[in-house]
Amino acid sequence: MKQIHPIRLLSVKTINILRNTPKFILLTTSILLLITIIHPLISSSSENVKISWEDLKLPGCDIYRGEWVWNPDASYYTNNSCSFIHEHQNCMKYGRTDTDFLKWRWKPNDCELPVFDPVQFLELLVGKSMAFVGDSVGRNQMQSLMCLLSKVENPVDVSTTNEWHFQRWKYTNYNFTIATFWTPFLVKAEQQEGKGPTNNGLFDLYLDEYDVKWTTKIHEFDYIILSAGHWFYRPQMYYENGNLVGCFSCLRNDVKDLAMSYGYGKAFQNAFKAINSSPNFTGTTYLRTFAPSHFENGTWDSGANCVKKKPFKSSETQIDADGLSLYNAQLKEFRVAKEEGKKTGKKFRLLDTTQAMLLRPDGHPSTNGHWPQENVTLYNDCVHWCLPGPIDSWSDFLLEMLKMDE
Repeated sequence: MKQIHPIRLLSVKTINILRNTPKFILLTTSILLLITIIHPLISSSSENVKISWEDLKLPGCDIYRGEWVWNPDASYYTNNSCSFIHEHQNCMKYGRTDTDFLKWRWKPNDCELPVFDPVQFLELLVGKSMAFVGDSVGRNQMQSLMCLLSKVENPVDVSTTNEWHFQRWKYTNYNFTIATFWTPFLVKAEQQEGKGPTNNGLFDLYLDEYDVKWTTKIHEFDYIILSAGHWFYRPQMYYENGNLVGCFSCLRNDVKDLAMSYGYGKAFQNAFKAINSSPNFTGTTYLRTFAPSHFENGTWDSGANCVKKKPFKSSETQIDADGLSLYNAQLKEFRVAKEEGKKTGKKFRLLDTTQAMLLRPDGHPSTNGHWPQENVTLYNDCVHWCLPGPIDSWSDFLLEMLKMDE
């Protein structure tokens, strides 16, 4: 019997991304049933058997399936015109000389995705508030949005704390507030002392306990942009009900070794539970899916780099096994949370950036996130995204999704 492998994101025949129509809600049940049937057959064998999802295709345009096409009009701001760019993503400041990576836009296969309109965005969100909950890539996304909005208005800092991980800004002309909540694991987490088994730290993750720094604040917002990703590649100890249940990459013979996707899925399960159980949160939650890194010739801490100068075509690459396992874990918990949310009027939407960003190995800071320093080891950044850069397309996606809900 042929073995069935995890779904490939970028082939012509791929899993269709979740849509927000009643027809899709009915179809989701069928998809879940199919996944339940094939899950026990998933294998890591090198034999490659594609699964066709074309028979599940929905009418209309899927904005998340497409290609990058040349766009000489980009970009829509510069590192000189925007003051919200984090230093490590300010690629032009730190020596990046090529600009062609800026001149691409995302083109869905079956329609056009409008370029982000900052006026339309702000007018749509008059009197509203939006929180970006997650890690530094989530902050990267928020700063990209703020740069795009800077063509219309620069916000006022209205933070209630001096911690830069928990900042708020207000666009006073539109009474729109934007905020960031730092929570790289989404759940309660603590870093152990020392460098850990791989010199990359060791973290205790309490998978069934909330990270109250953000879960106690979500009722203050109309929109939550939830994301997490690359911190889960670090060694972790997993706790549930106060007990150690396993670990990822802890290199201990006395602890059960679990897959990275185990903790990742549980973390999203817990985060969605916090949202669904919040009695005073009545807004919309967007899951921003995993954005792959593009390290070449090694790992992030062994001199790997990302030096490509243009996007991939969808036929030229595919997500690796780890990235795919995280992506699938997200979607699984998202589907469950979305159904659960219907009972209390909670709304969940998918902001699926995975396919688009997999095709952009040229969009990272790499060596251009800092000045070279003699006798100092500075790692190349193939995780975050240059500003301006391809991450600006996430605001195109977000605005289109917001308009669909109007």
